Amino acid sequence: MKRLAFMLSVAPMALLAMPVAAQTMAANSVLSDKPAQTKQVASADATPASADAAVDEIVVTGLRESLRSAQQIKRNSDAILDAVVAEDIGKLPDNTAAETLARITGVQVERFSDEANRVLIRGLPDVATTYNGREIFTAELRRVQLQDFPAQALAGIEVYKSGTADIVEPGLAGLINVRTRRPFDFKGAFLGGGVRGTYNDQTKKYDPNGNILVSDRWETPIGEIGVLANATYAQSQYRNGVRYNNQGIATVSPASSVSPASAGHNFKYPYSVGLYNDGGKRYRPSGNIAIQWRPTDKLEVYVDGIYQGYRGRQATDNLDVNLRDWDSTVRQDPTLTNVTFVPGTTDQAAGFTKTGGVAPQAYRSTGADHTNTYQGAVGAVWRGDRLTLSTDLAYEDSEYEARNWSLDSAFASPPTVVVKFNEKDGAAFDITGFNAADPANYLWRGYYERHYIAKGSGVQWRGDGVFNTGASWLPEIKFGLRFTDRDASLIQGSRYAWVLPLKLPLAGLPVGQLEMIADPFRGDSQGFTQYLMPTRDGIAGNYAGLQQRSVAALQQLVALNPNDQGYKDTLKAFSSPEVPLDKAGAFSATEQSYAEYVQAKYNFEVGSVDFDGVIGVRVVQTLGDYSGTSRVTTNGVTTLVPRTNRQNYTDFLPNVSLRIRPVDKLQLRLGYTQTRTRVDFGALNPAVNVTQVIRDPSQPIDPNAPPQPNAYGWGGNPDLVPLTSNNYDVSAEYYFSSTGNISIAGFYRDLFGFTNNYTRRVQDPVYGLIEINRPENSGAGKIKGVEIGAQTFLDFLPDALKGFGVQGNVTYIDGKKRQPAVLGGDGAFVPIEGLSKWTYNAAVFYERHGVTGRLSYNHRSSWVNYYRQTSDGSLYTGVGTKATSRLDASLSYDISKQLTISADVSNLLAKPFENTNNYQPDRNYPVDVRYEGRYYGLGLRFRFGE
Repeated sequence: MKRLAFMLSVAPMALLAMPVAAQTMAANSVLSDKPAQTKQVASADATPASADAAVDEIVVTGLRESLRSAQQIKRNSDAILDAVVAEDIGKLPDNTAAETLARITGVQVERFSDEANRVLIRGLPDVATTYNGREIFTAELRRVQLQDFPAQALAGIEVYKSGTADIVEPGLAGLINVRTRRPFDFKGAFLGGGVRGTYNDQTKKYDPNGNILVSDRWETPIGEIGVLANATYAQSQYRNGVRYNNQGIATVSPASSVSPASAGHNFKYPYSVGLYNDGGKRYRPSGNIAIQWRPTDKLEVYVDGIYQGYRGRQATDNLDVNLRDWDSTVRQDPTLTNVTFVPGTTDQAAGFTKTGGVAPQAYRSTGADHTNTYQGAVGAVWRGDRLTLSTDLAYEDSEYEARNWSLDSAFASPPTVVVKFNEKDGAAFDITGFNAADPANYLWRGYYERHYIAKGSGVQWRGDGVFNTGASWLPEIKFGLRFTDRDASLIQGSRYAWVLPLKLPLAGLPVGQLEMIADPFRGDSQGFTQYLMPTRDGIAGNYAGLQQRSVAALQQLVALNPNDQGYKDTLKAFSSPEVPLDKAGAFSATEQSYAEYVQAKYNFEVGSVDFDGVIGVRVVQTLGDYSGTSRVTTNGVTTLVPRTNRQNYTDFLPNVSLRIRPVDKLQLRLGYTQTRTRVDFGALNPAVNVTQVIRDPSQPIDPNAPPQPNAYGWGGNPDLVPLTSNNYDVSAEYYFSSTGNISIAGFYRDLFGFTNNYTRRVQDPVYGLIEINRPENSGAGKIKGVEIGAQTFLDFLPDALKGFGVQGNVTYIDGKKRQPAVLGGDGAFVPIEGLSKWTYNAAVFYERHGVTGRLSYNHRSSWVNYYRQTSDGSLYTGVGTKATSRLDASLSYDISKQLTISADVSNLLAKPFENTNNYQPDRNYPVDVRYEGRYYGLGLRFRFGE
């Protein structure tokens, strides 16, 4: 009711709203080599590089024009940013916005399942996201999944590395704005789009992709009206092959037979080796509409709508070959022969042959998940002679739902395993004397189901003003208000029937024929690559039959073990067709924010040198309610306890910048900003899972012993505070042509409050001293770095060679943070997780006589994934990732002005992705080697109209 009342109160203001297409540039500005003068920015929450929104034409075709437009955006912006515009995206071999971002100076991405997902700006992951200048999110998250934006649908991407008071609050890392087109971007009727097919050399599958955009504008008795509709479909089928060493490290059992005898029984090796083949199919339907109405020269009204969808169908295979002397049920000491050691050590095995012991275990996990995100907005802009007023009202609803059905198996007996722990930078093993194609060699181990539902919705409104003062030294003052009201929730449940003690054959289940899994590995390093499992449809399509078989097996186990409460609880969990949703695994949140800002442009000259910049402040108040349900276990009895936490805090976010232009082509920038990033909703969940310690009162307590916890647990942390940063930037930019520039930027970030999971002992108001694993704010941190970038067409070359151009950038980042003191730790400064010191991008491109080609290289140096803790509390690198590189190529030819054919190859190098496990400060093993697919694409693009 409160939300409805608020919407009704501000709805009339929506008739004064203005477009938020942030970087639309007048054609004459795009073609100019001179820096643009002060522009009237369309929206407070639009990106600061905005030019006058009343444009006649936008140049959107051609690589040269795309680079020119992106350069002008960077040059004229009040903030420090980089941009990719129009066909600069469409002509790259990129499927999603996240893939394209990896090519931008200072941006790093993490990859999984054959696509870029997590995005970092200058080493930081906490990135805010906007769509046409308006905040957008996915389900319960605070940001959108950028890989859900198909590249074909976008007009541009802007990466903001510093903020200004008039935009949506950027995250600690910055802000990424994705832009689509509107009907007034075109002269009249327009039809454009394309079709593209891709082939993955690892799955051996073909996938269709396509988009179509229709737009037109008309003069009517009530003014000019434009309508645009765009639809996009993107699909990919992937399969990554992984061979791995378990991160857990074992010492050989004293009861095991070891040869040669000189090897002894004190050496260490990974718990297990295995295969993890992540595969599936994903497709993303999406679309957007835009309506513009200009009844007079001073008033423009618009409606925006976007639908963003994701559909996933997974089939992930895992085989784990246990090398230890036991599993969760029985001790079975293996025999280890042919033991060899890592050179220079006598306590670290390099490989051996294992016989006996525990049999390998496997599963095929199938899943189906989807996202549906809808956002609609209405707004307009009124432009007076000196005053511009605007507002925007938007509503968004987003849901993510996932279901999983996993069938687990085990080998009927332990085979002989020959293993090398570091063969071509990873684990490699073979299983000898084992007939992998014989169904009699497999038992049914268990059946798992999971149901996960996350939702989010929100209203956002803003009202802004831009006042042209007429004074040369203070030409413009901006001011505005913004309100948001967010809801977020998550609930999930799972159940697992472990039936291995019954020794039931895998082939006896209602899943159809068993098949050999696919072999996704390149080369011959890995010996054993295939074994029997049901098909994906055999599991996911027969879950009802698997439920019934699980119930029957559990009834047998209850009858055989009448005193085992675990079997009884599991049987109860399988008594209903649907997976029971666990209240203790749920949370909900409501959060409102109120923002107001004021910002002024200033301008003056000293001699022949121009000085200008902005100074402003944004004040944001946040009120939140976060609820969850704790699970408390005492003497084996579990109770559910609801918990709620409230937060109310205000942030003052100043910004000041100075631009110095000694000559037209050179500009120097200085800037200072403060940023805050709110903690993710899930981390603020006040619920904890607690097991209380019951002590024997007859036992004496040692008064000299340190206090012992009253409980152990894990959960969220309602005491987390926003991540904060003081940001200092300096840059020099030299623009020597309309498409050529050289820039160098330095930056320093003074940080506090990174959030990671740690184990700590804390005083809880309910449970007293508790040892708990939960998210914690780390201490202070510092990031400093340098970016250098350049691009140009080589127009000095003769004739046809003038079409060649080069583009490159390099980023160096040094970032450290202070860890919280955990279990006696010293809170040392350590390199920030996920941060690479070096990132390189280089591209050679060509555009002339209808031919456009591009060869793009990306390199990212190694980084730390997480830290381990020694017994004295000190920290060292736990797992790190080695340097990664990618090479992509594309080529297109304009058959005519309307038709273009294209070909591209992504991930030409197909370099494996590698992690390393530092299991103690002076010892390590490879963790995994992941083989990703090469993608080959053929496409046809078309455009009719301008």
